[in-house]
Amino acid sequence: MIGIVCIASTLRSPLTSVGPIIEQIREGTGISNLLAGFLTTIPLLAFAIISPFVPKISRRFGLEKALFFSLCLLLSGTIIRSLGTTSLLLIGTFLIGIAIAFGNVLLPSLLKLSFPLHVGLMTGIYSMSMNISATLASGVAVPIATETRFGWQGALGVWGILAFIAVLVWLPQLRHNQNRAMPTTKKTMSKDTPLWRSPIAWSVTFFMGLQSLLFYTTSAWMPEVLKSDGLSAYRAGWMLSLLQFAQLPMTFIIPILADKMKNQRVIVLGVVTLYVLGYGGVLVGGSAFTPLWMILIGVAGGASFGLAMMFFTLRTHTPQQAAELSGMAQSLGYALAAVGPVLFGSLHDVTGAWILPMTTLFIFIFLLLISGLNAGKDEFAFPSPGQIKS
Repeated sequence: MIGIVCIASTLRSPLTSVGPIIEQIREGTGISNLLAGFLTTIPLLAFAIISPFVPKISRRFGLEKALFFSLCLLLSGTIIRSLGTTSLLLIGTFLIGIAIAFGNVLLPSLLKLSFPLHVGLMTGIYSMSMNISATLASGVAVPIATETRFGWQGALGVWGILAFIAVLVWLPQLRHNQNRAMPTTKKTMSKDTPLWRSPIAWSVTFFMGLQSLLFYTTSAWMPEVLKSDGLSAYRAGWMLSLLQFAQLPMTFIIPILADKMKNQRVIVLGVVTLYVLGYGGVLVGGSAFTPLWMILIGVAGGASFGLAMMFFTLRTHTPQQAAELSGMAQSLGYALAAVGPVLFGSLHDVTGAWILPMTTLFIFIFLLLISGLNAGKDEFAFPSPGQIKS
């Protein structure tokens, strides 16, 4: 459990520490705004490229060993990224993206393998650990970069401490690696397993991608939207922090609830309702109720993320299947998510206003509803083991 918490704490903090200090990074390295924007897009692209290969690598080397090597890669990438040059900044960022892709895909599988009777509870603990560290990273990045002698390099490099601790804590798990490698029998790994032809698998994939798209688009642009509504830059930043804090309880509660329900459609309806109310309030305008809108969006975001993580285990029979569904959903899902911030900003450039970009979010919410209702059905992405031909 401690090892899982340590790994989870490394999966978002290296990413959320970048946005608040992007201006200091740009000034320190002399990179363009376009290249600075890629610092947040590169990890998403790495997720999309690497995720499909992670289950195969874990079958070859075992879950524990694959996670250990990914932690070592994450530590190396964090150090390289903080050395100060533009090329090392980009290389380190890509290495971090590769490493996090392993954790994203394999942790749901590990939870199903290690805690089959407590998947919901452990998913809640894992999700909350990840989001607490993410919120902390976004909050302390600016003070470290501006009020210490370490600058932006230190604000990025400090998260290597978490990776180093995770490496040490995870070392004892390597002795279990061979015994705990995921099963690869013909039945569970039949080439006839129709994952890519499964409507449930595609629904889980779209739900994962759309909730990520809403999160990354909101993180990238909500402060600008709020500033256009009359908020100061300082208060707009705090509103984003409030949104992130509002996510935390739901990332813990929703997996536990989802695990106890026969289907999860009620949760999907609740998530969509909160999204509509939150983004609708922002679209209507007026700063008096902005904290309420941020809380509603945050609660919806935390709930949808926790539910997306649970779908990987709820819609599969075995840990290996969970890894395969996770790999598919996170590969295509993060590729979809990477489109969101770019599309949102482009629509603003074309129209000169935020009305059209904000309106498109409701289209994505509607698609989230459709995919979520299908993913929430009490069905599986894979046929049951008895139905698979050996």
